[in-house]
Amino acid sequence: MASDPAGPRITYYDDASGERIELSTATLANWAAKTANLLRDELGAGPSSRVAVLLPAHWQTAAVLFGVWWIGAEVVLGGETADVALCTVDRLADADEAVGMGEVAVLSLDPFGKSVPDLPVGVTDYATAVRVHGDQIVPERHPGTALDGRSVDEVLTGARQSAEAQGVTGRDRVLSSASWSTADELTDNLLAIFAVGASLVQVANPDEAAQDRRRQTEKVTRG
Repeated sequence: MASDPAGPRITYYDDASGERIELSTATLANWAAKTANLLRDELGAGPSSRVAVLLPAHWQTAAVLFGVWWIGAEVVLGGETADVALCTVDRLADADEAVGMGEVAVLSLDPFGKSVPDLPVGVTDYATAVRVHGDQIVPERHPGTALDGRSVDEVLTGARQSAEAQGVTGRDRVLSSASWSTADELTDNLLAIFAVGASLVQVANPDEAAQDRRRQTEKVTRG
């Protein structure tokens, strides 16, 4: 990914709302660093922490995932127990169940960074909190488990193997509306693409009538 810092890394569409946002590698890295600093400095997460990511396939979710990994913490998906949770407001109950008395941050996923109104006392609004944190960070040199009991090296190896099995290369621009809800889905539908330096066009609530034109305008090579 670092070989093309300015090129598009993830382009996100929501066909229900008409949203489109595109992030370069550099911009995604800045968001990930801000998230990592929030997790470490405000929410108390670190290399031994388990962070529940209860979010849909979205560009902000990608930033959250890399933020978790940059501080050496483990991404937890589904209903497992965790120390910290990041979620949408409709999954606040799931987050509370996962962390007990741990920290919870809620994402609005709003393209303009709007906060979530009327959050319970003690719950962090991600959009408000993340703004004050720096967009640079030194990644943890001794990370713990990264995902589903696997180390960083094992996750990267699995992602590269998935890319090879799917025929994805660094020259590809992949169109997808697939989920990232499980470790396997996350590996196949996001990490495999990034591990080989490809770029992703992720579409929520896809309008099938718009997909052919999108393939042309976004120069999609797969999907």
